[in-house]
Formats: sequence, C-alpha cells, structure tokens
Amino acid sequence: MKMEWNRLLSPMRIGTYGKAAGSRTGDLRSEFEKDYHRIIGSSSFRRLQDKTQVFALDKSDFIRTRLTHSLEVSSFAKSLGQNIAQYLLENKKDASFTLQTKADICDILQCAGLIHDLGNPPFGHFGEEAIRDWFVRNMKNLKYKGKPVTEILSNQMLQDFYHFEGNAQALRQVCKLHFLVNEHGMNLTYALLNTIVKYPIPSDKIRPASGNIKDKKMGFFYAEQPLYEKIAREMDTLGKRHPLTFILEAADDIAYKTADIEDAFKKGFLSYENLKEELEKAQIRAKTDLDRLDPVGMLAHQYNNARSRGVEDVRLYAVQNFLVRLQSSLLFCATYGFTSNYDQIMEGTYGRDLFSNTYGEWVMDILGDIAYRYAFISRPILQMEAAAGTILNFLLDRFVPAVLYYDTDVPLQMMEKKLVALISENYRQTYHNSAKKAADERERLYLRLLLVTDFVSGMTDSYAKDLYQKLNGIS
Repeated sequence: MKMEWNRLLSPMRIGTYGKAAGSRTGDLRSEFEKDYHRIIGSSSFRRLQDKTQVFALDKSDFIRTRLTHSLEVSSFAKSLGQNIAQYLLENKKDASFTLQTKADICDILQCAGLIHDLGNPPFGHFGEEAIRDWFVRNMKNLKYKGKPVTEILSNQMLQDFYHFEGNAQALRQVCKLHFLVNEHGMNLTYALLNTIVKYPIPSDKIRPASGNIKDKKMGFFYAEQPLYEKIAREMDTLGKRHPLTFILEAADDIAYKTADIEDAFKKGFLSYENLKEELEKAQIRAKTDLDRLDPVGMLAHQYNNARSRGVEDVRLYAVQNFLVRLQSSLLFCATYGFTSNYDQIMEGTYGRDLFSNTYGEWVMDILGDIAYRYAFISRPILQMEAAAGTILNFLLDRFVPAVLYYDTDVPLQMMEKKLVALISENYRQTYHNSAKKAADERERLYLRLLLVTDFVSGMTDSYAKDLYQKLNGIS
C-alpha cells in the first residue's frame, strides 16, 4: 500500500511540555521548526564539535568534526528536499503534495541532518567498531550471579551489543538520554524521528545478503522497539523506510564522501595528481556520458581556472572548487534517483540508494575507494585508531563489570561504586526510569549494560581521552 504524506509528516510527539496538545499559544512556528530550536539548543548537539568525523585525536583546526559534518548534511538534505519537492509539484506526481508539504519536508530534513550522528561514539566510525568488538570478545566471559550473561539475555538483547550502531543510538539519544524536562528526551516529532531510522529492523533481523538497503544494519535497540513500532504504525511505515530517509542518506553520502577527499588532500595523504589519475581510470572503466557528468574535466577546468587567476596554491584551489561543483552534480543525481523511483519509494519496495543507476553511482563508489586507500589505511590513521582502541577498551573493561550488580540486592565493591558514580546522572536517571518498567531481572541487566554504552558513546573524544588518563593516574 502506498504511503501518504499527510501521515508521513506527522507532527505528533511522544509527550507534551507544559501545554496540552493542540492548545493555542503565541508561538507561530510549525512543529518542525520547533524541533530545529530544540536540537541546536541541546548539549548533545554541542558535543559534536569535539567528536571525530574521520581523523581521531587530530589537532588540526581545518579537519571536519561531527558538528561541521552534521551542518553540511543538514544543508544538503534541505537542498535535496527543495529540489525533489519542486519537481513533484511542477510535474504533478502526487495530488496530495502541496506547498505546505514542501515546506514541512525541508524543515524535517534540515533537522534530520543535524541529529543523524548524535548517537555516534567518540573516535568516528572506529568507535562503533571498537564497542562491537569489545562485546563480541568479552560478553561470553561476563557472569551474573554465577551464570554467563550470554545465557541470561535474549538473542536480540545480545545482538544489540554485538551490532552496536550509532544510528540506533541516535534514536535513543534524542528520545530518552537528553533528559531535560521528562523521560521523553527532546520530544521531537514523529516525522523527524522516523526519518533518522535508516534501518527499520531490530538487531536480530539484520540480513545484509538480502540486497535491500534497509536490512543492512539495525535501526533501534530492543529498549526502543516499542517506541519505534508506535511511531511507525502511526505513519504506516512499519518495517519500511520513511521516504525522507533516502534523502537524508543521500545528503550524508555526498557530504562525507566529498569531505573525506578534501580532508585527505589537506592532510597530505592524497595529491592533486593522485586524485586526477584515479578519476581518469575510474571514468574510463565507467564508460560514462561525459555530457552528463565529467569529473576529470571538472577538475582540470578548476586547475586551469586557478592558473589563469594567478592563484598561489593552484592544486588546493582546484580540488576545493572541483568538490563544490561535484556536490551540485551529485545533488542532481540524487534528485533524479528519488523522482524516477518515486512510486516504489512511496510503496516501501525500493531497496537501493538514490545514486543507484544514475550517472553519479560510479563517482560515489570511486570517492569512497580513494578515501579508503589513501587515507583510512594510512599509518597515521591506523596509529590514531590504535590509540582510540586502547582508550575505549580500557573504559569498557572498567565500567561494564562495575554495573553488573548496580541497583540490585548485591552490594557493590568500593571501586565499582566510584565508577558508577562517574556515569552521567542523566544516564543513570534514564536507566532508573526504564528499570521501573522492566519486565524482569533479565531486562534490567540488559538496561545496565546499555547504561555503559550510553555513557561511552556520549563522550567526546577529549573527555574519553581525559577520563582514560585520569583513571590510569596520568596527569
């Protein structure tokens, strides 16, 4: 059944702050504009300024952080929303699509770009890998009242930790961990919350081999599954991707793939000559229509433009301006990807990204490949990731055992009490709120393990490093 925009753009919220739902106020903002102000005023959003995008523990001021990346994604997402909505309006693709629909979509996408990475732990995507790896290696050794934890927790609970995912943590962050007024977190609209769920499946239903993009990873933890299902049922998207999720993902892909090339160039991992050569080889393999998209010609044009202008650093000018032009072309490709697959997307049957079968598909692939080969597996990056791994492993080694008997009839040891006291009061409050509603002791144990991943994933790079040093007696 086709999804409908009047339900997809639901302004409903989990709870209310002070005023009854639907009551009149002097506030003329739409519900989605209110979301925007709640986000930018939040501490979790501010913490993104000290979280790694790619280059962990880097001191350079020109390298992107999660904050600058999120701002770029927000901008691209809104632009894509405008392009796609205008096309749908002009071509009368959907009779229910109005100017107000367009305005709401742009506001939602702008907000989604800001919060899509709120759940990512310190030290970039490596942080996610390190957390997953720790639980895969150590969960079997944890015991609770003489019984292995792996025999106590359900399969889905275990898989939540084995497949720990920043996307799922983002939903948890904005709905529960941002404890401001009550247990509903930022209390954002249903439409926005659904948009950031990239993978509408639980951890025990992950199926990368299915070929459908929505099955690649988990989108929510066991703890948030009832919340997700409530939202999805209201919008008729249960088990399906919200259409705006495709747009958010495309904006994210454009932002990080072009940014990774620029950052790698500025760090000296990738030269202008390397980039030109790699693009030339990929363009030949792709046998692309140069009238549609010609990255090599775009790069050469910017190089010649810099020389004619007498620019001091010709290569830097060429790379930076090439990437700006390329971003515009990729936005067009994503717009085409959405509008040409509109019916499938609205039916919930489209299973690929928006660049699939467009002129931008090979470009997105080669950008990711170049960044990986020239930057991600370089010695400096590997050294920084090794340092980050040491920090995260140490913190999990200390805090996971410390919480096993927290809030139970078994008294904590002296050091366990001190470690638990170091965990953010907000996170402990969230645990207690959930523990009161837990069905049994097994669920409370699961929530205590989540308490640690909440604490660790909420850390900034600097805080994680500082806490590691302090607990090791390093001044």
